[in-house]
Amino acid sequence: MESLSVLDIFKIGVGPSSSHTLGPWHAAARFIANVADNLPRIRSLQVRLYGSLAKTGKGHGTDIALMMGLSGEDPVTCDIEQIGPTIRCIRQQKILCVNAQHKLPFNPEQDIIFLKEEMLPFHPNGIEFCASFDDGSNLSETWFSVGGGFVVQENENSKGIGAREPLPYPIESATELSRWCRETGLPISGVVAENERAWRSDTETRDAVMKIWQVMSECMFKGCHTDGILPGGLQVMRRASLFNQRLLKAADYNDYEGWRQAIRDNGDGFAYTLDWVSCFALAVNEQNAAFARVVTAPTNGAAGVIPAVLQYLITFNKQFNNTAPDSELITRFLFTASEVGCIFKKRATISAAMGGCQAEIGVSSAMAAAGLTECLGGNPEQCLMAAEIAMEHHLGMTCDPIGGLVQVPCIERNTMGAIKAITASQLALHSDPSHAKVSLDVVVKTMWETAQDMSSRYKETSDGGLAVNIPISLSEC
Repeated sequence: MESLSVLDIFKIGVGPSSSHTLGPWHAAARFIANVADNLPRIRSLQVRLYGSLAKTGKGHGTDIALMMGLSGEDPVTCDIEQIGPTIRCIRQQKILCVNAQHKLPFNPEQDIIFLKEEMLPFHPNGIEFCASFDDGSNLSETWFSVGGGFVVQENENSKGIGAREPLPYPIESATELSRWCRETGLPISGVVAENERAWRSDTETRDAVMKIWQVMSECMFKGCHTDGILPGGLQVMRRASLFNQRLLKAADYNDYEGWRQAIRDNGDGFAYTLDWVSCFALAVNEQNAAFARVVTAPTNGAAGVIPAVLQYLITFNKQFNNTAPDSELITRFLFTASEVGCIFKKRATISAAMGGCQAEIGVSSAMAAAGLTECLGGNPEQCLMAAEIAMEHHLGMTCDPIGGLVQVPCIERNTMGAIKAITASQLALHSDPSHAKVSLDVVVKTMWETAQDMSSRYKETSDGGLAVNIPISLSEC
């Protein structure tokens, strides 16, 4: 049984895509680690991209991520302001300093090859690293980016997670999760907390989760205070900053807490709340599209849903909005949300290249709905019901990004996923789950079957849907 942590589902990284940016970045770093002992002997290096990575890799920044990973940069700690200058230097000088140690001749236009008509059998997101050594020998490694920033090497019997200590409450399905909650009397977040203790102390986990929330909240704040046009060539105008200015009547705030306080104090009512939920989600995914630091939740393309719903919880719910949000509330929300994400990853997919956008926005909405429901007093069955409702109304959602960019329709879809999560939570909180006709496990199974039936044109290839009806060539972007 695969063991997943809250820190696997929520990973700090760089936009715009967890599968097409963060995953390739991780794969490049893993490849370099594998050849570290022979690094000085490498004479040349090529990278070949297959399937969805080849078709939309330019728009998703796959080539940029590969060069950063091969250069030894860490997506968690790198200076994002230096990504652009670093890539421009490589392109101009045609030199790659591998792992910041070994300089190689490297022309990205020739040495990163986009094989758009070829796909490897294991997964649509295939990457092949090919190194030639000074003695004439060659080495090739094939990696797959399987969604959410997870990577797996060819022939590995895993989904991107190594061996771990066994858990007190192993969970493969919603049915098992529900059983553990009944037997222990714990909420979903409590069961997750017990499992996390198998790997690290409560303090370490809490600190890591609060760091995740810090990155999420900073991303929202920065997105609400940054205007202009997003990179890539589509000329998409940022809107979160305009929302923010209108809703706060052009007042300016220098820090997150002052801004959150102003949001609470400057209005109320359904329309005002709805505007802010949309603004929060837009802000995160506009930042994501601009190669900023974000958190996979469970992916980058769906990174805005969970922060928007959690921000809604701590800002607009009266029992929480008069004080600074405490770590326990945030941890409970993210623990519960993460376990729902784990179930989808284990039993279906969180990769749009495998399942369309239902695997990204649909899963993030289900996660957010469950987390919100627990924090508003729902029992475990109501949390699972909320997750089911949220996914049920994303079934069949395609992934058809215009120009291969994570912008249209991706950014707006985060606002829709957040609103659906809140609605799903309200429905579950006012319902008796014992009367439900559809279980979360059935919806997960249905999502996976729908993914398998879906045409590849609608799985992050930009070969169908809006991507062809609003024709923008990748070369233009």
